[in-house]
Amino acid sequence: QVQLVESGGGLVEPGGSLRVSCAASGLTFSVFRMSWYRQAPGKERELVASIVGTDDLTNYADSVKGRFAISRDNVKSTVYLQMSYLKPEDTAVYYCNARHRVFINLAYWGQGTQVTVSS
Repeated sequence: QVQLVESGGGLVEPGGSLRVSCAASGLTFSVFRMSWYRQAPGKERELVASIVGTDDLTNYADSVKGRFAISRDNVKSTVYLQMSYLKPEDTAVYYCNARHRVFINLAYWGQGTQVTVSS
């Protein structure tokens, strides 16, 4: 079956950096749009960044542009989110999402990893 396993979350001070990873299995990784979402307490889940296609086209939420970078390794079936200049408002559970590029109703979620930005 399909599994998305996130790792790399933790506690970091404001201004610091952190990289979260999502390892996928049970799917043809290269044909899926891979995205990171986040959900803070009391807020709706929001799209942070996504990457798709042979050219690795990316898009970012305005709130993270210039600070976060999404990348993928199709050999390792892993997507990464490098987060820099972290702010307390980046605190959330970060979820990995895989959505088929053509059959868009075919989508999967990871279990989430907690990122806390605090001094």
